[in-house]
Amino acid sequence: MQVSQLFEFVVHNWYLFVALVVILGLLIHNLIVGERGNVEPLGATEMINHKDATVIDVRSAADFAAGHIVNAVNIPMNGFKNQLAVLGKYKGKPIIVNCRSGGQSGAACEHLRKQGFEEVYNLKGGILAWQAANLPLSRKKR
Repeated sequence: MQVSQLFEFVVHNWYLFVALVVILGLLIHNLIVGERGNVEPLGATEMINHKDATVIDVRSAADFAAGHIVNAVNIPMNGFKNQLAVLGKYKGKPIIVNCRSGGQSGAACEHLRKQGFEEVYNLKGGILAWQAANLPLSRKKR
């Protein structure tokens, strides 16, 4: 294919070319930005043990009581925005946010970043990934 044929194709099918550029841009954005701020379960244990990271669990109180990461703080997602004062004491240290599968905790991470928390990480895969990695859960209240 010659350059002139490619140019002619792009001119006649500009809408397809624009769609291609947009899709490629979104894919690249997702690869670069989407993974930033996520941490795998084993990476989370490293942060907890060596960087004194705090774990914030945004699941319901009942789910939290059924099993949570040791020393996690339960702040359910339904009242999360109203509990920022509680989180203020953790502002200077790494925070790992988890939920059941990683979706709600991702939203909580974005909210914390907007409030000025700098070291905020989403537990990739949530508590399900934690359990799949055979890491311990606790049923004790903090």
